[in-house]
Amino acid sequence: MTGKTESVAFELAPMDGGRDRLAGPSYGLALTLGVAGIAMTINQTFNLNVFGGPIIDTSFYYVMLGLFLSIAFLAYPARNADRTAIPWYDWLLFAATIAGCAFLAWNGGRIVSEGWDLRAPMEAVVVAGLVCALALEGVRRAGGPVLFGLCLLFAAYPMFAEEMPGFLWGPGSNFAETLSAHAMGVESIIGVPMRTVASLLVGFLIFGSALVVTGGGEFFMALAVALMGRTRGGPAKVAVLSSGFFGSLSGSVISNVVTTGQITIPTMKRTGYPAHYAGAVEACASTGGALMPPVMGAVAFIMAEFLNVSYATVMIAAIVPAVLYYAALLLQADHYAAAHGLKGQAPEEIPPLLPVLRQGWHFLFSLGLLTYLLLVMKREALAPYIATAVLIGTSMIFGAKPFRLSALRDLAMDSTRNILNVVAILAGVGFIVGSLSYTGVGGAFSRELLQFAGGNIILLLVFGAITSFILGMGMTSSACYIFLAVTLGPALIEGGLNPIGSHLFILYWGLISFITPPVALAAIAAASIAGADAWRTGIWAMRLGMINFFLPFLFVRNPTLLLIGEPLAIAHDVISAAAAIWLLAGGTEGWLYGVGRIGWLSRAALLTGAATLLVPGLTTDLIGLGLLTCVYGGNIVARRRAVAARG
Repeated sequence: MTGKTESVAFELAPMDGGRDRLAGPSYGLALTLGVAGIAMTINQTFNLNVFGGPIIDTSFYYVMLGLFLSIAFLAYPARNADRTAIPWYDWLLFAATIAGCAFLAWNGGRIVSEGWDLRAPMEAVVVAGLVCALALEGVRRAGGPVLFGLCLLFAAYPMFAEEMPGFLWGPGSNFAETLSAHAMGVESIIGVPMRTVASLLVGFLIFGSALVVTGGGEFFMALAVALMGRTRGGPAKVAVLSSGFFGSLSGSVISNVVTTGQITIPTMKRTGYPAHYAGAVEACASTGGALMPPVMGAVAFIMAEFLNVSYATVMIAAIVPAVLYYAALLLQADHYAAAHGLKGQAPEEIPPLLPVLRQGWHFLFSLGLLTYLLLVMKREALAPYIATAVLIGTSMIFGAKPFRLSALRDLAMDSTRNILNVVAILAGVGFIVGSLSYTGVGGAFSRELLQFAGGNIILLLVFGAITSFILGMGMTSSACYIFLAVTLGPALIEGGLNPIGSHLFILYWGLISFITPPVALAAIAAASIAGADAWRTGIWAMRLGMINFFLPFLFVRNPTLLLIGEPLAIAHDVISAAAAIWLLAGGTEGWLYGVGRIGWLSRAALLTGAATLLVPGLTTDLIGLGLLTCVYGGNIVARRRAVAARG
């Protein structure tokens, strides 16, 4: 990267797979269908009635499913041998998806009025079976074998629920009834996940794509370098900030690692960071992107739908925990650099801040406008489209690179790729929600958890954390969250915990598996870029992300950290948590401001002080501050004695 902002010499890597298969006719077809789906979503959101009147919701969801799930069979191969070509059977699946969803969309009114989810004509049952099979194959290709296996199990669950023991028992259904309920009911394939995508998430995916296409990714990277590049250990701090910016918009942990990590990890290594540490920093920073407002990926929107609250409510509650997480990463990076004498980037690699801001102020303005529309105007559905229009308009006028007509094509295609990925995954995840709802097992599971915990909230949270962590292995964050929101969420809420805190608890623990061995998918992806040992990178990622093991327990029991409560109590608990993070960084990295390197006894004292500060209460605060005072006092006395001995 040069020192002039007009010629930023890095380019973010592509975020999606299947790019080679969409070329030529398949590219044009995917682009056409994607644009049609986006146009229909805009028509539905703004009530434009372009298609002769409002489309009933059921038909609209089937149309969206048909348009984007069909493209998934062109974009994602069924096997590795088909990665660069589309075989005949994928074209057949493409056509079958269009035909099956078109039939259901055409009969959307009859499905609702005649109760086809309970009793449907034979031809509708056949189509329902086809759509169910296609949804399962779509989630296998887009979400992987683990998620496919889970979705398949739950898709079939209603057929043997009456044979299950205890709380797993539910009313049974035959094969035709199960197919009808999944494909034509409002709780499964077109249930909460799919409805959230069609009615709300599409706009935010388009906004994220607009930022990428207009150069927003490069701008945020340059901004992070301009802000932090000169400081000690600057490249690690740049990785934290840039991945936070980018991850908040994409919401995809692995995509974030692959996209920003190709720039940040080599830069960290050049300035002295070990390969495993550089990979760990990027893995943790990318994982946190799914927790950082204003967008947070798909999960936050689904969470708002489950809780029946506005997205702004979820966003506000998520701010402090996300900021604390990133503050912990920044402090640890700074302490590590100080302890090991690491410097910042070379001056010629750092662009001046003011030119960077002059070049990209319109990106910040668009993000600010989006946040204003969400928080102040409460226009969740309209906000991303308005912000996208403003971003494109300002990029045409003020952008550093010309915004040509081809950029609109790229925007449409990038949006299509992102939407089809989400649709393919969440349509399959709908089987989980539907089966738990139809059989009543979801509610029974929550009651069983409450009885097992015996009213002990800590035991309930520990059990929930373990469950979330295990299910998070190999699954997308949205799939893991949706399953646990149905099964574990009600138990936590019925146990007396704050609803938003309970759902954020599930989300945080579901994401921890991305940086924790033995799976640690984010750490493995970062290690491959860094050329480091994957297991060692995972251990260091777990160490750097240690605060995430404690934060969920803290905010779920103390909603003040979710900005819920009295202002003085909120201020006190936020300050205490921030102080705890500072002590945690000093203890883990063995360095303290004003003292320098510290020994193991001082490190143990700081870690103990951090633990006490994380527990609300005046007594614990005094203990933590007392330990900090002892560390400072002990090290100052030891330093004076050493000077006197040398004198």
